[in-house]
Amino acid sequence: MRNIVLVGFMGTGKTQVARALSEKLGMKYVSTDSFIEEKEKTSISDIFSKRGEGYFRKAEKDVIKDVSLMENVVVDAGGGVVIDPENLERLKKKGIIVCLWASPEVILERTKKYTHRPLLNVDDPLKKIKELLTLRKPFYERIDCRIHTSKMTLEEVADEIIRRVKNARLGYR
Repeated sequence: MRNIVLVGFMGTGKTQVARALSEKLGMKYVSTDSFIEEKEKTSISDIFSKRGEGYFRKAEKDVIKDVSLMENVVVDAGGGVVIDPENLERLKKKGIIVCLWASPEVILERTKKYTHRPLLNVDDPLKKIKELLTLRKPFYERIDCRIHTSKMTLEEVADEIIRRVKNARLGYR
C-alpha cells in the first residue's frame, strides 16, 4: 500500500486528518515535526527561536529523507515542507501527496489558541498568515490532489482523501 502524505499550511487539519486516516486505513501515523523534536531533543518553537528557520528547514529535510523510506504510513508533514522540491520528490516515491487548504480566517481561528506556532507569534497573525499563504501558494498548487478543508469536518476530509486515493488506483482497496 502506498503512503499518504498530507501537506499544507498550519491549521488546515493535517495532524487530525492524518491520525483519522491512519486509524481508518490501518496504517501507522507519522509526524515529521515530532521526529524533528525527537532528533533535536527540543520543541519546534525552541528550534525557531534559538537556531532560526534555516536550521529548522535543514533538520526537516533530514527527517524527510528518513520518512520517505518508510512504508504503510500516513505522514503529517510540516507546513513548509513543500518549499523544497527535493522533499516532495522523496515523499512521492512511495506515496501520494495530498494538500490541505483553508482560508486565512479559518486558519487563524484554528490556530489562535496555540502558542507553539512560531511563525504566528507576531502582532498581526492574520496578516502573517496571508503573507505566508501567498508565498507558499505556488508550491501548494503543484500538488495534484488538493482539498479545501474550511467547511469540512475531520471525517469528511478523511473520507474525501480515501475516495480520491481509491479513484486514483494507487494501491488502495
